Amino acid sequence: MPAFPAYDTNSSTFLLTGFPGLEQEYPWLSIPFSRIYAMVLSGNCLVLHVIRTEPSLHQPMFYFLAMLALTDLCMGLSTVHTVLGILWGLSQEVSLDACIAQTYFIHGLSLTESGVLLAMAFDRFTAICNPLRYTSILTSARITKIGLGILVRSFVFIMAPIIRLKFFHYCHSHILSHSFCLHQDLLRLACSDIRFNSFYALALVICTLLFDSMLIIVSYILILHSVLAIASREERLKSLQTCVSHICAVMVFYIPIIGLTMVHRFGKHLSPMVHVLMGNIYIIFPPLMNPIIYSVKTQQIRGRIQNLFLPNKKISGN
Repeated sequence: MPAFPAYDTNSSTFLLTGFPGLEQEYPWLSIPFSRIYAMVLSGNCLVLHVIRTEPSLHQPMFYFLAMLALTDLCMGLSTVHTVLGILWGLSQEVSLDACIAQTYFIHGLSLTESGVLLAMAFDRFTAICNPLRYTSILTSARITKIGLGILVRSFVFIMAPIIRLKFFHYCHSHILSHSFCLHQDLLRLACSDIRFNSFYALALVICTLLFDSMLIIVSYILILHSVLAIASREERLKSLQTCVSHICAVMVFYIPIIGLTMVHRFGKHLSPMVHVLMGNIYIIFPPLMNPIIYSVKTQQIRGRIQNLFLPNKKISGN
């Protein structure tokens, strides 16, 4: 472990943890992390630009994809300054107010991404199981209401435990275990009564992430049942192929969350490096992979990106 300076436990400043034991390698580590964040920001901006400028992509499926890309873009923006700030040697310190604000956005955006993935599952369910009513069910007004509902659920319901963080007394060492602020990390350093925050956070996870994942599973069971009723093998494969990108996005989002939860719950004996690595995967991996997944697996997005960078090359099958 690195030798951190002694911090006044009454101070409102916290110290972020980079990669324990690799402090001398930060200049080298900053290179891949800078490239990763550049890919996160540019990749999601590219997806948003393609959807905005291409009229043929103004469809419910791509509106939800734009919500996903915007969420991933905001997740990258909410953590890039602390992660790269440590690796570039700028600062490891963060004030309590800034830490709470980052916590609010990280957890709010995680809930937003879960809600968007659920909405995308509903989109695929409607398109495959009820194609004749697809456009009448997923109207622009209804999509807007779904988006606003996701935002309210994600950012309003988490305000109570986040606000309480401001009034806690932090009497333990002010050293956080990640290069960004998380709710459970701040609770670990608090000496106040944290029972409300602990139980509220658990209930929120059950009512959002767990509930969303179960509904996504149910939607794909119904989709599979509907697809298997199609007589033509080619039509069955064509229907399932429209779900591949979404299934990959769901796995990219939920697997890191499960891994980080298991590490926090059962991995107290593990090296701090494991905690830091899982935390960074949880934050960076979905925003990095989602643009790649949809650019590769979705023909319309892939074709428009190729046309954007290779305007003289004719793209067939669009």
